[in-house]
Amino acid sequence: MKGIFRLKVAVATLGCKVNQYESAGILEALVKQGIDVVSFDQPADYYVINTCTVTERSDIESRRLIRRAARANPGAQIIVTGCYAKLAADDLRKMPGVALVTDQKAMIAETIATAPPLTEIALQARAPGLSDLSALKPIRFFGHTRAFLKVQDGCNSRCRYCIIPFARGASRSVPERDVIGQVDKLRHAGYREIVLTGIHLGVYGADLKPPTDLFSIVKTLCDHRAVERLRLSSIEPMEITDPLIALFQHSGMLCRHLHIPLQSGDDGILKRMGRPYDPGFFVHLLEKIWRAVPDMAVGLDVMVGFPGEDEQAFERTLHFIAALPVAYLHVFPYSERPGTEAATLSGKVTDREKTSRAQRMRSLGKRKRTAFAQRFIGKKMAVLVEGKPDRKTGLWKGFSGNYIPVILEDGDVSLVNRIVQVRTDRCQDGQLHGRIVDV
Repeated sequence: MKGIFRLKVAVATLGCKVNQYESAGILEALVKQGIDVVSFDQPADYYVINTCTVTERSDIESRRLIRRAARANPGAQIIVTGCYAKLAADDLRKMPGVALVTDQKAMIAETIATAPPLTEIALQARAPGLSDLSALKPIRFFGHTRAFLKVQDGCNSRCRYCIIPFARGASRSVPERDVIGQVDKLRHAGYREIVLTGIHLGVYGADLKPPTDLFSIVKTLCDHRAVERLRLSSIEPMEITDPLIALFQHSGMLCRHLHIPLQSGDDGILKRMGRPYDPGFFVHLLEKIWRAVPDMAVGLDVMVGFPGEDEQAFERTLHFIAALPVAYLHVFPYSERPGTEAATLSGKVTDREKTSRAQRMRSLGKRKRTAFAQRFIGKKMAVLVEGKPDRKTGLWKGFSGNYIPVILEDGDVSLVNRIVQVRTDRCQDGQLHGRIVDV
């Protein structure tokens, strides 16, 4: 019977690139166990949901996926993991269909394969104290031409709105030799671009013995030409150092793209948030970056509706960002997280007002995206071709090093996961269009 029956497992992922990395590790481990991985809308014996809790909406979506799996296949067992599972385990265990709530992602596949029916006692007995920081090392990222590599987890900061440090714990880093080894494996697996990611990426290495830093590991990878492209995920403004900026300037491997959490352009709101900088520092930083690297794409996280943000404070943020030649905005309304300091602050902003402000800020973001892309019309750009055609046009597409989406007017499937030279000729809906001039 064992040779005939194969377990089927579906995995759903919510949230950040770290979660995507960890889910890739779960998927790879399932395949190694001889388990069939199916899409989440198909019947399965087990459903694994890797949750997020950064906002209330993330919590709602996590519960929605649990209910959806339970309705689709009442006999299936549902495994819930991730940040929401860490903070709301008791509530999630009460939901129909939930068999297991765990933070031991590295043991999920083996537990499914060898110990059904699931029990949390069995899982805990199998891997006491096992850290997912080093246990999950995926080299296959299904559906992605870019590979993610988690080099850091946890956060020691205490921004007043953020619940993630409670879910992820203290900052801890992957040793440099392990990072280099994993990059080599990803390159040999065929990946041309690797995205270094972490919960607080900019403090990479501070906990290691001897201590090191993000600049050092990035420089090591660049010096060894470890991969064709290396990209950094989100990094705090205080951690963008002069040596790192110089590396962006001189390295042909490091993608000229920074995603920076600004959150607000109002000094008073930044202080209420517990952010350790002011708007003047931020402007000075961006000016320094663009002097060194004029084509650097800078994307910003922006939070609207934080307690105490009146109309004047919001307008100051809007005008502050309008004056900056940034590439795009990631806008989200403030979401109250129980247990954070911000949840106790006065000056709550109504949901209606938060929605209105988010719409206005996103409108600005669209204009910023288009204006940045238009700067590169007529230029030759190196584009990594994605694994799927553009949904709107049906044409093949990819991303430049500075994270501009580029539609290929003459692309085909043979170019997937290749870096091609494209001459751009127009911009539409924030995307460049062009033709291949060299493969």
